[in-house]
Amino acid sequence: MIHKKHFHRIKFINLSDNEDPEFQTKGSAGFDFRANLDRPIMLEPGQFKVIPTGLYFELPTNVELQVRPRSGLAAKHGVTVLNSPGTVDSDYRGEVGVILINHSQYAYKVLHGDRIAQGIFNEISGKAEVEFRKVIKLSETDRGDGGFGSTGEN
Repeated sequence: MIHKKHFHRIKFINLSDNEDPEFQTKGSAGFDFRANLDRPIMLEPGQFKVIPTGLYFELPTNVELQVRPRSGLAAKHGVTVLNSPGTVDSDYRGEVGVILINHSQYAYKVLHGDRIAQGIFNEISGKAEVEFRKVIKLSETDRGDGGFGSTGEN
């Protein structure tokens, strides 16, 4: 079955003096989020902070914006997005902030304009309509309540 991709015009506001979001190459899955800072922010080892971007989006109801780590930042400095992937819902109109965490043993300085994460638009096809129904007991399965690692170590 061939899935038809839809073209979406994404409205945005850029209140930073950083360049507007764009895909760097034809094959890019995402665009860069850049830090919008009045002064540098120091991330000490193990510390996390919300880094403002100055970007605001109006997304179609069937599109989410995922905030994902940049591989180079993680590989070279041990800095990544804490809630990866973060989700920006279609009804959110506030500034997109990126929660960065420093997993390295060295302090990391975030400067204005630094590329800190990437944004990927994801079309939500066939979004399920859900109604929560509270019950006393759930049906039985072979797995049962087996959680993390319950199907093997590898």
